[in-house]
Amino acid sequence: MPKAHLTQAFVANAGCEVGKKKTDWYDTVISGFILERRANGKGTYHIRYTDLSGRQRQYKIGGVDDVTCAAARKKAQELRSEVVMGGDPGAKKALARSIPFYGELAERHLAFAKVHLKSYADQEASMRNHIVPRWGKTRLTDMTSQSVGLWLSEKRKAGLAPASVEKLRVILGRSFVLGAGWDVPGTERNPTRGIPRKPLANGRERFLSAEEASRLREAVAASQNPQLQHIVGLLLLTGARLRELLDAKWENVDIKRQSWLIPTSKTGKPRHVPLSTAALAIIEQLPRFKDCPWLVPNPETRLPFVSIKHGWQRAIREARLPGLRLHDLRHSAASFMVNSGVDLFAVGKVLGHASYQSTQRYSHLANDTLLKAVEAGAAKQIT
Repeated sequence: MPKAHLTQAFVANAGCEVGKKKTDWYDTVISGFILERRANGKGTYHIRYTDLSGRQRQYKIGGVDDVTCAAARKKAQELRSEVVMGGDPGAKKALARSIPFYGELAERHLAFAKVHLKSYADQEASMRNHIVPRWGKTRLTDMTSQSVGLWLSEKRKAGLAPASVEKLRVILGRSFVLGAGWDVPGTERNPTRGIPRKPLANGRERFLSAEEASRLREAVAASQNPQLQHIVGLLLLTGARLRELLDAKWENVDIKRQSWLIPTSKTGKPRHVPLSTAALAIIEQLPRFKDCPWLVPNPETRLPFVSIKHGWQRAIREARLPGLRLHDLRHSAASFMVNSGVDLFAVGKVLGHASYQSTQRYSHLANDTLLKAVEAGAAKQIT
């Protein structure tokens, strides 16, 4: 067991003893500090110690080509102090290595989402395009609120919409919630908690006037997508969500009862949408395809549309309605109902709102209708 005062000069000249595969040079100052030299010329610094159970352990500090002798000595002294205080550097290192990378947790998260969530495709895209490229190779315990908060801030500065940034935070946080439920090491602390968030201004609502709706109908009627006029017409007349209509099946439409069943809505519960005479007229004009169950399928694939973005963008340009969103048709449907005197409770039922608060956004429209009523009453009294 050769001993020496391990210095940079000594390390530069020390080699493996003749006829041996390796030689351990023990430092004469720091107990357990070793320079391991192999016959092939490789050298490594270690600290050797006895753990609390009496077993001898060895902790690798680093290679002589990567760590200076002075840095290795400093680390060896720190580790030696830890051992004296009852610690076990090797066990601590093994525990750190047992912490999985976020990419592994992301795979389990997506597997869960694919089975249990309707929004799987959306989550998968967010994971693939944003979250995993940044955090996939990071151990869970190295993901801190500070580092995640900084990343989200960078996403906002790069031009990602505030709602999209918030979605990334929610998905990332959900990964840790699921991981904690699965007892995944490193998920005990959720790095998304405590990150300050600005309130989202997602309340933008656009209501079409009767004249604007007429222009839009003319534009979609001229679209190269023959189904677009039917889709837009039904969205305006039912207030349904786009995905609900694109996934609608003929078997759920009851012409006689003027009712359309949506088996699973956003709230997770089925609901019946009443069909007006105008909506039924559109449905009666819909093309039927053999062995195709979908109400408004893509004529080419005979499957639900994945997107109607291109046709929609061209139509709103033709109709001179820049910035109009497909979801605004749902708001417009509510607007037309409220301005026709329908009470908010009934509007909420048609739209499938889970709570009355969701329908309250249209209360100012109801006030406009009531104002017209009192003005008419006042005019009658004056005359």
